Amino acid sequence: MLNFSPSSVLADGGFIFGKYSEQTGLNEIAYCMNVTSESNSDPTERLVPFTRHEFGEDFCWGTVTAAFQIEGAVRSGGRGASIWDVFSHKKGKIKNGHHADVACDFYNRYEADLEMVAEMGFSEFRFSLSWSRILPTGTGEINPEGVDFYNQVIDKCVSLGIKPWVTLYHWDLPQALEVQGGWKNRKIINWFAEYATLCATLFGDRVKNWIVLNEPMAVAALGYTTGLHAPGKKGLWNFLPVVHHLAMCQAEGGRILRDLVPDAYIGTAISCSFIEPFTNDLKDLRAAQRADAVMNRLFIEPALGLGYPIDAFAYLGGIKKYMQAGDAERLRFDFDFIGLQNYFGVTVKHSYLAPVLWLKEVPAKLRNVPVTAMGWEVKPDGVYNILCQFAQYKGIKEIIVSESGAAYHDLVENGEVHDKERAAYFALYLEQVLRAKREGINIKGYLVWSLMDNFEWAEGYNARFGLVHVDFETQKRTIKTSGKWFARLLKNE
Repeated sequence: MLNFSPSSVLADGGFIFGKYSEQTGLNEIAYCMNVTSESNSDPTERLVPFTRHEFGEDFCWGTVTAAFQIEGAVRSGGRGASIWDVFSHKKGKIKNGHHADVACDFYNRYEADLEMVAEMGFSEFRFSLSWSRILPTGTGEINPEGVDFYNQVIDKCVSLGIKPWVTLYHWDLPQALEVQGGWKNRKIINWFAEYATLCATLFGDRVKNWIVLNEPMAVAALGYTTGLHAPGKKGLWNFLPVVHHLAMCQAEGGRILRDLVPDAYIGTAISCSFIEPFTNDLKDLRAAQRADAVMNRLFIEPALGLGYPIDAFAYLGGIKKYMQAGDAERLRFDFDFIGLQNYFGVTVKHSYLAPVLWLKEVPAKLRNVPVTAMGWEVKPDGVYNILCQFAQYKGIKEIIVSESGAAYHDLVENGEVHDKERAAYFALYLEQVLRAKREGINIKGYLVWSLMDNFEWAEGYNARFGLVHVDFETQKRTIKTSGKWFARLLKNE
């Protein structure tokens, strides 16, 4: 999941993507189910303006996780270190000094956790592979214990009637590759090809649904430009080479999966927000176009053969410095679907104090709009608008909402977690997804972030997104009201 907003740029050219307000979760959206946080009623008992059948019988309903955020066991089973292992143990990088050494202990508890996926009625489970658990040094010698672990996870999914969706890369680059330059080093195209080839060969007999990269913009912006995420690199000069190498790997991974996995359904996952200008002033309109180029267009358009969106953000023209002969064609891959990951709305205005992007985000709290516990704007029609925007690309065949969700301040009361705001959030967002589908947009699924509360990157364990509450001291799981709401929806009760 992407903790990203295009707030401003420092005078020295370094990107800054904003800090989040400490506002509490919202009750404002709960009106959609006639529920407030003070109400004792159970929103799972209330009707919503749709049934699962209206989305189509072939619509995919699933939950999402990521290896580093849930697995734990970072020194077990032959796993090598990742950039997040190193980064999360550096002082001041993660809120409250949290780390993911244990996380949700999914490595040891995956069977019971997958049974909860089935219990809530989901038919799909999206998870990522830890590159360093399979290849501890990033290339070369394979770790059989890591391979065996993922074989067990996949086999458990199959036994439960759950389709496994594998994400090849969800931010946890092997540290052994980072010391060689990581995503800045063009050699990563070959490193990633070796890894993708191995995964396709090992798991492609049972896994048919694949996502190549998860939110590459987060890797480039937060990992190598602002330093807010691992590996903690700072500097605008890192941005363009990292973007290009990610985009090259996005297409190369797709080609490898196409060649090696029969009947594969292949996509990539892009973090998206519908961008709105604060006013209709020409400067604000142009600021919105630049933000859209970076947040929404930067990785989809090269894959479609359209090149980088230099038309809206001239700075991207500098990426030509890192391109070699044949790259323009190699950036292109005909994906079966595009995964759109949408959480919040973004409003921007022109700013002379923000060189390069020349814009800043207008905070939600200043616009008197509902927000989540992380201060993210709740904007249901935003998912509708971004779906419509991406549907205009002729090269996109199908769309999966591959992540969507919200963090709230969940409390366990008498053994239950009544996260009514989150249940309302999903009702509102799904209503807008259905609206787009009814208008002819080929949306094939909705995957919820997240199955359970987990290590939420720089937020540590402070941000809870799960349908399942996790007590990180005891590892006790509790299905929340939102999880029960999905169970009612999906089981037609």
